[in-house]
Amino acid sequence: MASHPSPAPSASEPTPRIDAELSALKDAVTVALEYAKVLGTSAAEVAISKQQGLSVSTREKEVETVEFNKDGALGITIYRDGRKGNSSTSDLSPEAIRQAVKAADGIAKYTSEDPFSGLADPALMAQDIRDLELYHPQDIDAEELAQLAIRAEEASLSVDSRIRNSDGASANAHTAARVYGNSHGFLNGYCSSRYSLSCVVIGQESDGNMQRDYDYTVARKYHDLLSPEVVGLQAANKTLSRLDARKIPTAKMPVLFAPEIATGLMGHLIGAISGSSIYRKSSFLMEALNTQIFPDWFSIEEQPHLVGALASANYDSEGVATQDRRIIDRGQLETYLLTSYSARKLAMTNTGHAGGIYNWTLSHSNQTFDDLVKAMNTGLIVTEVMGQGVNGVTGDYSRGAAGFYVENGEVLYPVEEITIAGNLKDMFMGIQGVGKDRDLRSSIRTGGILLSEMKVAGN
Repeated sequence: MASHPSPAPSASEPTPRIDAELSALKDAVTVALEYAKVLGTSAAEVAISKQQGLSVSTREKEVETVEFNKDGALGITIYRDGRKGNSSTSDLSPEAIRQAVKAADGIAKYTSEDPFSGLADPALMAQDIRDLELYHPQDIDAEELAQLAIRAEEASLSVDSRIRNSDGASANAHTAARVYGNSHGFLNGYCSSRYSLSCVVIGQESDGNMQRDYDYTVARKYHDLLSPEVVGLQAANKTLSRLDARKIPTAKMPVLFAPEIATGLMGHLIGAISGSSIYRKSSFLMEALNTQIFPDWFSIEEQPHLVGALASANYDSEGVATQDRRIIDRGQLETYLLTSYSARKLAMTNTGHAGGIYNWTLSHSNQTFDDLVKAMNTGLIVTEVMGQGVNGVTGDYSRGAAGFYVENGEVLYPVEEITIAGNLKDMFMGIQGVGKDRDLRSSIRTGGILLSEMKVAGN
């Protein structure tokens, strides 16, 4: 049965343009900052966001849920003589905003003094605000999204008789407006859009055992999504390739991470070089700055200003200007990822990473994924990892996995119920190749990553 938490927009009632609210959000931030000044606070910063979206999920080609959401909130942080207080409100009337400011100020008066808290340096505030083309509104109704999801399911179910069922499809359209301002005089905002479609498919083997896999597409522009037929076909083919999976004997062997799994591998690097991990001494890359942690041909470029990309931004969540930078330069760690707080704790320079990273692009070894399979010769392709067996302090890595066994550069059969293990320091240094056919669906843009050796535990 479909659920309707809130009336969904129809074709005759186009979704309101959220960019029209940007000016009102700036006014709300101004009200908060001005009242903070009236209260005599040392400094203040305010962030406000408003999101609206439509999501439709289907199962067995029938609409299962329709959800329309529209929400937002204002959050204010007050600094008073080294003390900090936070408050938030979803009521954006001037009186409610002033009450939230007063509440944050009241909290600040009773918190412990912290010499490292406060706004980012005013000299770091973003000045050059470019149009990064992140906002592409599209009038879409629930029926249109439902048809996308159903078409993806239909395409997947028509591929092969071994595809027994769909585990559902989902189509989503979301827009947001965000504004940030602080008592340095910085006040700016932007709108963004994101559309996605996914499909999950179940396949059944002759002995009754079942496998599932999925595929998805995501884009800033609605018309940049892959067609539902392509998403359904790819989901079905990935599921079919996993049928008749088996275990393999325990051994050490090369491992090739598929692109969507390779992004997770680089995610462990993000955690290890984040300023909070460094000042808490909870990272396996302590004292690694300006040292070699990857092969000397390997680099990671951060590109915050790529037009239309999924992780582009002119400034971070503290208003600090983002900039192109080398995170890894020919294997050497060039920078930690620092906010104003962690930079002060470490007596270093803020790098503008409050809120995350911005379009990391990995260098490649001029090989496609198929080239990497051949270069591996005999080893394991990993297409799924499970569990949380990663120790950020020691770098020890141990996770359940599934994928494909490769021999003499050819995929022989699917593999399941195995564990892959190593240490992230060794894994990073052991990278033999990176695919040039990059997956662009996340903030980490990379192809497959081939590691020289990991321990694979099976039979």
